[in-house]
Amino acid sequence: MHAPEAVSAGDTLPAALAQLLDGLPPKQAAQSVERLIANYRGRTPTDAPVLRDRSDVAAYAAYRMPATFEAVRAALGAFRDVMPAFTPASHVDVGGGTGAASWAVADAWPGADRTTVVLDWAEAALALGRELAGASGDPALRAAEWRRQVIGAGLRIPDTELVTVSYVLGELTDEGRRAVVAEAARAARAVVVVEPGTPEGYLRIREARDRLVAAGLRVVAPCPHSGTCPIEPGTDWCHFAARVSRSSLHRQVKGGSLPYEDEKFSYVAAVRDEGAAAAARVVRKPQIRKGQVLLELCTAEEGLRRETVTKRHGPLYRAARDTGWGDAWPPPEEG
Repeated sequence: MHAPEAVSAGDTLPAALAQLLDGLPPKQAAQSVERLIANYRGRTPTDAPVLRDRSDVAAYAAYRMPATFEAVRAALGAFRDVMPAFTPASHVDVGGGTGAASWAVADAWPGADRTTVVLDWAEAALALGRELAGASGDPALRAAEWRRQVIGAGLRIPDTELVTVSYVLGELTDEGRRAVVAEAARAARAVVVVEPGTPEGYLRIREARDRLVAAGLRVVAPCPHSGTCPIEPGTDWCHFAARVSRSSLHRQVKGGSLPYEDEKFSYVAAVRDEGAAAAARVVRKPQIRKGQVLLELCTAEEGLRRETVTKRHGPLYRAARDTGWGDAWPPPEEG
């Protein structure tokens, strides 16, 4: 007799959010969403929580949690591709709010025996995150500790195998960003940092990347190396996209009609372990033309370059047609 197949965290999150938002007045949710959008897109860092009360947190969960989950899950997927033997026995979610990154970790390593600690300065977010986690099918997520903690200078992270810092650096002062990244590097075996895929978000990731490398960690994704980023600041920025399915309730809160959206994000994953990074990373959407595929790559030896894969390359051409923005190149089975 086969054991029942586990339900992934990604499958249970939409239902948990729908139950949470049932009965929330649409006008109140819209007002909170408008203020949160202004904070999300703003460039002024703060030293106070963005989420103030339960209505704010519920609106945030509807507006941002599905997209944050998908972005972090995509970053963790790239990390897993180059570190397949790594299964974290402990995880600290820094600035985790309602726990989107913790849900992503649960989805990336389903059923793993893992301790989870979510740190955030907003008590309302922690309380609602704990409530949402109770609907998860992942035992580690249901048993997570939700701990109130100022995120910034003075942050103390318990020693752990994995630290995620997602969509929080933009809320911090320069001093706070430095302190959070330094403490994550000190406490963890692996660190994954995710920010919005904007020029400003990329610059925060670039700064975090430099600090992680200086602290002795090695970059494994998305970069194929730990050297200087080949992108000239101000001319371009490194970012990727994750497809986000939107429920009818999600569309209502966001004022949209499409059943999906693409969340643009920037990220860095770094480890203390030995292990091979990808030979190259696809940093733009591949251009598929008749008989050929054009790939824009970031490489370890040549920096940014274009590679053209044609039908005469046989299996590699077929692989190129299936390769997406953000994927390693060549694919693991071809490498």
